[in-house]
Amino acid sequence: MDKKIESPIFDETQPHQIHAPSFKGTGIEMKPPFVNQHGVVIGDSKYNSPHSPLNEWSDETDPSVMTGDEWVHPTNDIGWNTPENRQLLEKKRGGNAPFMHPDKDVGYGAD
Repeated sequence: MDKKIESPIFDETQPHQIHAPSFKGTGIEMKPPFVNQHGVVIGDSKYNSPHSPLNEWSDETDPSVMTGDEWVHPTNDIGWNTPENRQLLEKKRGGNAPFMHPDKDVGYGAD
């Protein structure tokens, strides 16, 4: 299923998400959206594919129909917004950011 999917990635982040982390400098390559085996686009942040169980949800729908790796995007997932995962990204980024001192906040009170 070759379908052109609009990618939400810009400069190794997803600016449409207010708290989206930046993957820049982490060595983790952001992945574009993909279509899973059920014909549902994963990772476009729209969550509105025609074949998505979300569009056909009812009291009889078993939530387990949306489990497994085929339903999770490796870099455009809400889990990256957690403090623990953001800390993992910072460790991968390594070193201090420019103009930072390890134990002094040089920007404090500058604004």
